[in-house]
Amino acid sequence: MFFLIEVVGGFMSNSLTLLADAGHNLTDVAALAFSLFVAWLAKRPSTPEKTYGYLRWEILAAFFNGATLLLISAAIIWEAIQRFRSPEPVETGLMIVVASAGLVANLVAAWMLHGGAKDSLNVRGAYLHMIADLLGSVAAVIAGLFIRYKGWTLADPIASIVMTVLILRGSWSLVKESVDVLLEATPAHIDLGEVRRALKAVDHVESVHDLHVWTLTSGVVAMSAHAMILDPAEHQTALERMNVVLSTLGIHHVTIQIEGKALADCAPGTLVHSHAN
Repeated sequence: MFFLIEVVGGFMSNSLTLLADAGHNLTDVAALAFSLFVAWLAKRPSTPEKTYGYLRWEILAAFFNGATLLLISAAIIWEAIQRFRSPEPVETGLMIVVASAGLVANLVAAWMLHGGAKDSLNVRGAYLHMIADLLGSVAAVIAGLFIRYKGWTLADPIASIVMTVLILRGSWSLVKESVDVLLEATPAHIDLGEVRRALKAVDHVESVHDLHVWTLTSGVVAMSAHAMILDPAEHQTALERMNVVLSTLGIHHVTIQIEGKALADCAPGTLVHSHAN
């Protein structure tokens, strides 16, 4: 509803900043609806065909929201450049009223999403859309005041560019982080060398190789590795200790393959692996 108000207000006042903010509001409608759908979808149970369920949809939603913001930001900057070349008059009274109402609406929406933005990339994507609109409303109010009391019409495109640059930083971070998850990169807060050293420090663990750590979805870190333990009697004990060590590092979804000797020393077809989760 507020998107429609800003579109009408933007055209009536001839404010690029209001129209830019309306564009963000339009994507918010789609982004919030998509995020809500994905939040529901991610809770669905796993199936034999999808053993991890629909957890990765959260990451896809975050990528979609971030990429959308990047595209819209590019369009706003392009339009602002055109305004620099040919400044246009703006009806500041209507612009300030609409922008102020938007500021209040976006403050409430951002406050509601703030708590979940730390734990979920999906919610973080929606939250960034709200912050983008919040910044847009602030920029529109400031630009309107400059134009009204200083007669500086360039304040409108300048405000839209400043707003967009601030949005770009968060959007790029969101896209980069979601791509890292999709590529199963090592999480930024995990030191792979520390994980390896912690596993090798467990009694009877001779070596650790084929070590991988990745993020399944927000807050779910997984790990797989091969660990050489020469004494078969110590396999279970060492495995339990390794799981405890990994839990202290924030890794709880663990798969460790125990090897009694180097696989290269085994004849083809005679390998017997023990797995533990």
